[in-house]
Amino acid sequence: PYLGSGLGNGLLVELADGSVKYDLICGIGVHYFGHSFPELISYALDASLENTIMQGNLQQNVDSIELLEHLTKYSKFDHAFLTTSGAMANENALKIIFQKKHPAFRLIAFEGCFMGRTCVMSQLTDKPAFREGLPANIFIDYIPFYNPNDPKKSTEETLAVLKKHLKRHPQEYAALCLELVQGENGFYAGTKEFFLEIIKVAKEANLAILVDEVQTFARTYELFAFQHFGLQEVADVVTVGKVLQCGATLWKDAYNPKPGLLSQTFTASSSSIWAAKFLLPYIMEQNYFGENGKIAALFSRFSERLSALKGIVKGPFGLGSMIAFTPFDGSPQKVNQFIHKLFDNGVISFVAGTDPTRVRFLLPVGIMDEKDVDPIMDIVEKTLNEMKTL
Repeated sequence: PYLGSGLGNGLLVELADGSVKYDLICGIGVHYFGHSFPELISYALDASLENTIMQGNLQQNVDSIELLEHLTKYSKFDHAFLTTSGAMANENALKIIFQKKHPAFRLIAFEGCFMGRTCVMSQLTDKPAFREGLPANIFIDYIPFYNPNDPKKSTEETLAVLKKHLKRHPQEYAALCLELVQGENGFYAGTKEFFLEIIKVAKEANLAILVDEVQTFARTYELFAFQHFGLQEVADVVTVGKVLQCGATLWKDAYNPKPGLLSQTFTASSSSIWAAKFLLPYIMEQNYFGENGKIAALFSRFSERLSALKGIVKGPFGLGSMIAFTPFDGSPQKVNQFIHKLFDNGVISFVAGTDPTRVRFLLPVGIMDEKDVDPIMDIVEKTLNEMKTL
């Protein structure tokens, strides 16, 4: 029941009822710098004074070009196109791929994946409840995701299902859609070896490799998760959003679309573009990434505190600033009860996954330090203890 008053300070946000809470969801991963970060406010004020408040494909300012140059520089991809959301970034990615791979019309994705809530993305997302009542409009087949409990068997099973699909529908598949860390499904992470094995088979069958980084962007130990997993040479099209404050689709020269395929009234607001233009070089200059960076330190500290609660919770799960744990039996009813009580006690979290259901945090890396973990985890532990008697 989040309804903000419009005021916040760093990790803390004031809600309309006057309560103040630690915000560890941040608009489902949008607010990388938490609340009221001075530089972001300054950039937003400058953006609001521009002549063009909403920018689009046919009306954009030089700051759009500056942002696109940042994206291509840091990704080492050849092209980028802005849009208003992660779901639209994925829509544009599919348009680019389908045009390139015509007449191929099918897609392969991981079981449990989430790629958005448009009509097409609702079909691609492996969540039946999210597409209830919607007409089928695209052909999708699924393969199992990585199982860390048995890496060898997991890889073999995924490859077997992938090859079965390719054999059953030869030359019909346009792309393999990869969520490198499954967000909505519970913060499950794959491995470089797993991804390279399945990508090799997909490439041999002439499939494009689409990497959905709407949630993972700037949250692993590299700016892009495909860089973290060492997939720079094999990724063809990549999408980002959330942290960026707008959406973007990036692709290599071989996938450059024909004129007219990509166009839209709005690509982003000027304030979003300015925020992203500030954010990218800023976080690259800070010690956020790498094995000894800030993201790794935050994950390590949360891991220590969660590991001390074994018996009450399972975890930690996730990667980087994407942290999850399973309280009690992991049933949806119990976990939802927990996150509501945690909310009442002063920490905003969210659920992920269904079997089991997990609690997830998307950390505001830009304003969070290791010292901030303990007061938050103290509230988590207090809430767990209170629920033991319920």
